[in-house]
Parts: sequence; C-alpha cells; structure tokens
Amino acid sequence: MSRGKNKVDRLFLISVIALIVIGFVTFYSTSLGLLARSNTQYLSVTFSQAVLGFCLGSLAMYLVSRLNYKVWRKWALPLLIFAIILNILVLIPEIGLKHNGARRWLIIGNFSLQPSEILKLAFVVYFSAWVARTKGRVEDFREGLIPLLVLLSICGGLLLKQPDTDTFLMLVLAGLAIFFVAGGKWKHLFFLFLIGIVTFAVLTVTRPYLMKRVTTYFNPSAESAGASYQVQQSLIAIGSGGLFGRGFGQSLQKFKFLPEPVGDSIFAVQAEEFGFFGSTIFILCFLFFSIRGLKISSATDELFGRLLVLGLVIMITAQAFLNIGSMLGILPLSGITLPFVSQGGTSLFFTLLEMGIILSVSRSISKSG
Repeated sequence: MSRGKNKVDRLFLISVIALIVIGFVTFYSTSLGLLARSNTQYLSVTFSQAVLGFCLGSLAMYLVSRLNYKVWRKWALPLLIFAIILNILVLIPEIGLKHNGARRWLIIGNFSLQPSEILKLAFVVYFSAWVARTKGRVEDFREGLIPLLVLLSICGGLLLKQPDTDTFLMLVLAGLAIFFVAGGKWKHLFFLFLIGIVTFAVLTVTRPYLMKRVTTYFNPSAESAGASYQVQQSLIAIGSGGLFGRGFGQSLQKFKFLPEPVGDSIFAVQAEEFGFFGSTIFILCFLFFSIRGLKISSATDELFGRLLVLGLVIMITAQAFLNIGSMLGILPLSGITLPFVSQGGTSLFFTLLEMGIILSVSRSISKSG
C-alpha cells in the first residue's frame, strides 16, 4: 500500500480482514463435519476451491484497490455483456452443471464457476455507470425507471431460469438503493414496489420451493421432516450454543443434522460453537463493515464512485443478513450463502474483488482530501 495521500480507508480494510479471519476459522471448523460424513473427496475439492478463491481474491483485492476505480465505468457494458453470455451458457445442459435442482455452475477443469457472481458485479457497475452518464437524472421516467426495469428484467430472466431467486433479490435491493440515492422519485419507487409484490406473488404460486419457504416461515413446526427441517435444525444448533458456545470444532449439528453445513447453514454452526457472544461479534463486524462502506460512499464527490460503493455494500450486507435472518427464523428460508464465510471459491473471489473496488474509491477520497 502506498503512503501519503493515496491511503485506503484503514477502518474499512480492518473490517474486511476481520470478516475474512472469522470466515476462515468458521469454515475450517465446519468442514470437519464433511469428514464425519465420509465426503473426503468433496472436502478436498471444497477446500481447494476455497483456498484458490482466497488467494486469487486477495491478490485481486490488492491490485484492484490500486487501480483508478473509474476504469470500471469504461468497461461497464463489456462486463455486463460478458456476464450475460456466461449466464446463458450455464443454462445449456451440456455446459452448465445441475445440482439439487439448480443449474448455476460452469465446470472449468477441476473447478466450478458460478456466473451469477459476475452478473451481480456487472449489474452494479453498469447501472451506476448509466446513472452517472445521465448526470443523475434518474427522476426522469426514461432516464431512470425504464433502464432499471429493463436491466432487472434481463438479469432476472437469467437468474430465475437457473433458478436463483435469492441472487435476483440482491440485485433488486442494490438497484433500488442506487436509484433512490441518485434521486429517483417516490412515485417511481412505489411503482417498483407494486411490481415487486406482483412478481413475488407470481413466483410463489408458480414455484413450489418458494411456496414451501413462505409456508414454513409462518408455520415452522409444519413438515418437520421436510421443508422446515433446515430451519428447525438451525435453531437447535443456535440455541445449544448458549452464551459462549460449545467451543471451536465442537458443533454436533454439523456432523449429521444440518443440511449444507459449509453452505447456507454455516452461521448456525458458528453460533453453536461460539455462542451468543461470538455470533454477536460477527454480526457487529458486518454492521461496522456496512456503516464504514456507506460512509465511503457518502464522502465520494464523484457520482459513479458514490453509487458503485453504495450498490456493492448494500448487496453484500443484504446477502449476509438475509442468510443470518433465515437461519434465525426471522426471515423466510434462503439458499443464499454467507459472504466471507460459506463455501464457494467464485463467491469469495468476487467478494474480495469488490472489496478492492471499494478500497480504490476510498483511496480517491484521500486524494481529494
């Protein structure tokens, strides 16, 4: 890191490092459950992808943090087109990998790539660049609302086909945040809200797994061996952790009961092993991460940089709290992973790359200050 006026936001960097460390410790401990299930080959692949994602992601974060973030504005459209092409390819049976009823991965050698992670980044970059190009005239129906609806329709069509409803929700939240902060009209936001309700209702009726999530949320005791099983086992794990937890590596639920212990259920394992206090510290780290990120956004004079940071912070924070909330039973069950913690080399790589973008923007604030 260079010295002088070009320093990144140190407090934001510290929050990222804290989340990475907590994530690694939790992931390492949770992975022991895979050994108990005799999935040694799966464990090997999972660890290899995680290590590769961390190493390449850390390098990407460092290099990107030293770039002028405005270069992303120039490459916004090519990045979006590239992401769309990859998400089309993943839907082709001969190319895309299908797992648990979802087709979300491309196989490259011994590793898998999740194109939706690229689409998330491309969406935020492109919409931020679009709004900046229109000089913030998002209050205009044609300049603001229509482009957002078109962009969400394209991305949503691809993600819902996989299906990946949770990732689409993250794009919607990031898009609405950018739209609102850039000056979108309240009546347009209300219109988007109505569209969202209708879309959610249609998806819930037409997709059985979404209907099960909703019914399970309102009646967690129903289908204890079916749709509500994961929520109930998660609550058992969290409750048995008590104040201080069972201790590192001592979770019982991860060995047999929790589905996807290194995936979307990983927060429950963390709560069981480190208890209420450990989980609270982790949540506070995410809160500090989001607050510091939003402060970087508000301190940025240039519109593209401000909206870019805002979109990335909202998207990552929303994903984290959607995962945590679903494991606590205060939100409907979600299959989305926990940033910095859950398995997935692609997810970790792009999360760290996005951290590099935010750090790059924070470096520009130091320059102007």
